[in-house]
Amino acid sequence: MRKRGVSPFLWFILPAVLVVVAVIVFPWMFTLWMSLFDWKIGSASKFVGLANYAELATNTRFLMAILHTLVFTALAVIAPLVLGTAAALVFNQKFAGRGFWRGAFVLPMMATPVAIALVWVMMFHPQQGVLNYLLSLVGIPPSEWVYSPMLAIPCLVLVDIWQWTPLVMLIVLGGLASLPTDPFEAAHMEGATRWQTLRYVTLPLLMPFIMVAAVVRLIDALKTFDTIYVITQGGPGTSSETINLYLYLQAFSFYQIGKASSVVVVFFVLVVGLSLLLFWLKERSRYDA
Repeated sequence: MRKRGVSPFLWFILPAVLVVVAVIVFPWMFTLWMSLFDWKIGSASKFVGLANYAELATNTRFLMAILHTLVFTALAVIAPLVLGTAAALVFNQKFAGRGFWRGAFVLPMMATPVAIALVWVMMFHPQQGVLNYLLSLVGIPPSEWVYSPMLAIPCLVLVDIWQWTPLVMLIVLGGLASLPTDPFEAAHMEGATRWQTLRYVTLPLLMPFIMVAAVVRLIDALKTFDTIYVITQGGPGTSSETINLYLYLQAFSFYQIGKASSVVVVFFVLVVGLSLLLFWLKERSRYDA
């Protein structure tokens, strides 16, 4: 019986495997290991087991950061999905200047988040911001915007919607271009109205593409840091502090490496759990003609 040797293709994938282990597997294993220690930069580490996780479970500031993250993520996913899908349906129609308006609509997502945040900081300024000036033109009292604990997260969501709704539009628009024509022809022959065609044909066929956009937006919204840090730094107080900002403070302001590592692990579990939920919903959204 001929002895099988090592496949020559192994040598082609071995470098990629080594890179993945070096930049993904090892850092995660090391982070998990650090989360079991009380370790502050400049002092000796002490093994504490799951004490860091137990402390997080009773840490009011961390629990509020989770709540802020979930609220921000929910609004920053649902609103762009609705607006982006509506925009895709509009831009899928034929009208004069469609190419120009499509290009103009996607411009916000081409700018860097920090630059966008700095522009919105000036717009949100209570005294010198353009938003309060526009409100004054129609007789509406000025608002504190991001300087109000109640409005900070909605304002941050507004910035996120403005920047990333075009991404959802592009994904859904690509889905519209790939839809089969047979269901629409059948609906037309049955005398379905435009609303009935949209409700019972277009949206069910688009649902897998919408769920892909939801997964992309979910992961991106959960890890949003730069925009929030530039605009509010988690304030006023801690009213807009998300897990990312809490993690940043623990690691780079308080130098609590062990506690910061436990936050990373919890955050990773949260991201994976929500992503798996959306993937499950995506599988259930498959349209069977």
